[in-house]
Amino acid sequence: MIRLLNIMDWFGPLPVFEKVFWSVAILFSLLFLIQNVLSLIGGEHDGATGDVSDMLDADDGIGFQFFTIRNMFGFFTIFGWVGLACIHNGFSPTVTVITSVVAGFGMMLLMAVLFYYTGRLAYNGTLQMQNAVKASGTVYLTIPAARTGTGKVTLQVQGSWRELDAMTDEDAPIATGTLVTVASVLDNQILLVTKQTR
Repeated sequence: MIRLLNIMDWFGPLPVFEKVFWSVAILFSLLFLIQNVLSLIGGEHDGATGDVSDMLDADDGIGFQFFTIRNMFGFFTIFGWVGLACIHNGFSPTVTVITSVVAGFGMMLLMAVLFYYTGRLAYNGTLQMQNAVKASGTVYLTIPAARTGTGKVTLQVQGSWRELDAMTDEDAPIATGTLVTVASVLDNQILLVTKQTR
C-alpha cells in the first residue's frame, strides 16, 4: 500500500503529456515482454501472422509482414520510451511525437525484417513430391506395365534416400533393380517413371 501511494505521489503531479508516454511505455513494455516469453515457451499464437509451419509447408516461405501484433507492441514500446527520452531532454511536444512515431516505425521495420530473414533460414523437411521429377532411382518392387498397378522405387529427394510408390506407361513391367527416371508426379502423389536407356 505504501509503495502504491509512493507511485501515485510520483505519477500524480506529472503533466498529462508525460503521463500518456509513461502509461504507453509501461503497459506495452509489459505486453511485449509477456508475448516474447510466451513465444519462447511455445504458447504464442499471433493470428495476424498465422502458423509458421503452415507457411513453410506451402513452400513459399514466410512473407514480409509489417503489421502484426508483435510489431505493434514493439512500436508502442519504443514510442513510449523514446517519447520520455525526448521529454526529459526538453524537446517540444511536436518534436517528441514525431520522433517517437519515427522510432516506433523503425522498430516495426527492424522486427519485420528480422522475422522475415529468420523464417527464410528455417529448414522445411516436408517432402515436396515435385522435387523428385527428373531424379534417377532404382526399382525396389516391380512396377506393373501400363499403369495397371504400383511398385516402388528408391531414389534421393531433398537430400535423403526415400522409397516411394511408382507407376509406368511402359508396355512391359519394370523389374526390380532397373534404373528409372521420374517423368512426372500423378495427382495421387505417385511417381510416373520411365526406364533409363543406355
